[in-house]
Amino acid sequence: MSMTVLADAIGPRQGTARLAKQAVLVVLGIVALAIAAKIKVPMWPVPITMGTFAVLTIGTAYGARLGMITMLGYLLVGALGFDVFAGSSAEKFGLTYMMGGTGGYLVGYLLANVMLGWLATRGWDRSFGKMALALVLANVLIYVPGLLWLGQLYGWDKPILQWGLTPFLIGDALKLVLAAVLIPGLWKLIGNARG
Repeated sequence: MSMTVLADAIGPRQGTARLAKQAVLVVLGIVALAIAAKIKVPMWPVPITMGTFAVLTIGTAYGARLGMITMLGYLLVGALGFDVFAGSSAEKFGLTYMMGGTGGYLVGYLLANVMLGWLATRGWDRSFGKMALALVLANVLIYVPGLLWLGQLYGWDKPILQWGLTPFLIGDALKLVLAAVLIPGLWKLIGNARG
């Protein structure tokens, strides 16, 4: 059974107005992803970037199709050379950056985004428990291609888990809890506003 996602619950639901709303949401989503990627919160052992948080919340709020279009748009903007990723710079951007150590995580972002959108249409975004489980699964979908790509790129004899997993677990756990509280909380606000 398919349920409404947050993006469908707000604003026009049919016709040209709905398409215009979706186009605006895609543009806003790409901008939000780019801004969130640049936000760094001081943390030990590494700073927390908010890019993953944006990926998780946009995927959940937009649903699988609109979330995927937004993520593909973001990746296209990055591939064209715009500085929209967490670590890109004037020296390394576009496809060069995307094929580096971050490449697998970017693929994971797309997979996690679509999966969260799909689970949201099944109501997993309505409660903290299901939302938290969905976010854990999404993080696995981000880490697996990320770590596989790092291993392929640099060699399996290198400390791949120390480079690409363990330093990020604490920050990702905090972002997971924040998203698991935020999305069901927004559903409650919408329900209260309508009631």
